[in-house]
Amino acid sequence: MAQDAALKVRSAEAVKGVQTVTVGAFNVGFIFESMDRGKQTGGMIGAFGGATDAKSILVGVTPVMMQAITDAAYADFKAQLGARGFRVAEAASLFASPDFGRVKQMVAPYEAGVRLDKRSTGKASYYKPNALPSQFMLPGDIVSSGMSGMGLTMAAGTNQYGVGQFAKTSGQGVIDVTYLIDFSQLKRPGAFSFGGLQVNSGIAVVDDYSKLTLVAPTGKVATITINQPVVVEGDFAAKQDTTKGAGIQKAANIASGVMGGLGRLGGFGGFGGMKFGNSKTFTFTARPDYQAGATKAATLANTRLLDQLAALR
Repeated sequence: MAQDAALKVRSAEAVKGVQTVTVGAFNVGFIFESMDRGKQTGGMIGAFGGATDAKSILVGVTPVMMQAITDAAYADFKAQLGARGFRVAEAASLFASPDFGRVKQMVAPYEAGVRLDKRSTGKASYYKPNALPSQFMLPGDIVSSGMSGMGLTMAAGTNQYGVGQFAKTSGQGVIDVTYLIDFSQLKRPGAFSFGGLQVNSGIAVVDDYSKLTLVAPTGKVATITINQPVVVEGDFAAKQDTTKGAGIQKAANIASGVMGGLGRLGGFGGFGGMKFGNSKTFTFTARPDYQAGATKAATLANTRLLDQLAALR
């Protein structure tokens, strides 16, 4: 598919003819902290060679709210499946099957350090619906940062095998969905210029890290990945610049630049090696309609993915 398409599809042929499905996993991740590092900047601050970065923190979104968003998105997903003519089998048979004994179940909610791209990392909490007895993930559901990601990657491969055996035995396709919801629409990468940061509080189901996996009875596996974020515009959180020591940091950068200039004037090559950088911290406090906005984003993502799934069938 085209690079700018709304979705990326792999192994589309696996979906052909699949009529009966069970939703075995539906994981909704909420980013509550992210660190985004830009290129070295230009202008008055960036001229001194420092890198610019922004830390964004979300507060005021409770576990009860995240669970409610997850449950609502899951119920909508199943309803949309049925509306498109799929027969939706209850997941209880999957979790009770001998094949599922191979699957490594997780303690929900699952807390993960995630790598968003080569310049950005975050911390997220992944919730499962109350209707599903346990939580598990398949390969590519999240890209973890740190050593813990290695264990998750190994477990995901084993999980896919166990789920695949159930699909073959039962004749049912098994669907696994993962969404990652971001509260700050910081463009990654390249969001920084002249020391300025553009951050707003719209809600998005992010691209690349949100997807649907179908494990077919044939043993084939199809993935439909969101390639363009599903965005709900609005002011869902109050943003505040909570950078500590901003004045000291700015003074250090200016001093470094002045020293570098004096050194060059004196023919000594300057003292421009010091790179203090320009760091910002933004705290987002969720407004009352955050829950409605996040639920809307997830249900819009459901529609986008399921329209494609139905077309491939």
